[in-house]
Amino acid sequence: MANGDGGNCDRSLNRWTTLKIKPVYENPWIKVDEHDVLTPAGTPGIYGVVTYKNLAIGVVPIDDRGRITLVGQYRYAPGVYSWEIPEGGGDPQVPPILSAQRELREETGLEAAHWHDLLTMHLSNSVSTETAHLFVAWGLTEGKAEPEETEDLALRTVPLEEAFAMVADGRITDSLTVAALLRLQVMVLSRTLPAGLAEILRQAEAVG
Repeated sequence: MANGDGGNCDRSLNRWTTLKIKPVYENPWIKVDEHDVLTPAGTPGIYGVVTYKNLAIGVVPIDDRGRITLVGQYRYAPGVYSWEIPEGGGDPQVPPILSAQRELREETGLEAAHWHDLLTMHLSNSVSTETAHLFVAWGLTEGKAEPEETEDLALRTVPLEEAFAMVADGRITDSLTVAALLRLQVMVLSRTLPAGLAEILRQAEAVG
């Protein structure tokens, strides 16, 4: 379902000319370069490019009662407390699903028997190279969470419909979470869910 390259990568469509690249800043997670360019109109310009060294990874974990686990944490850069799906960074040399399995286990203690691609997306593609891979997972078993020392996390379990409502009314603003839940909602409405997951949600609706 997810397009592996996240879009059209035909280089013949590129009408930009890169003249020179000047490194500006680098840390273990990102690097920032300033590009001297010729625009598609042939005029000179500069372009700041943020290169992310990791993939962005996210997973919607759905239990046998049709509920999902959200992770709450304070996000330093925007200065807000955010409810999100389990997410984090993945080594580009590792299959994204393996990074998603690790993030799910570390942040929530959950492991999933079944996985399905939701979508691949580019984040802030006007200035950065960051690519996200999003999954839905079910057939959950519980274990012990092992968050990183920089993570102060809270866990919250909500019905899937409540998660959809949190996106709709603005209680959830994290881009990976919004995209994953909206994609999942489209699959619910269009009846294109994997059979096993569709049955879980059908039974949860019948009980509810």
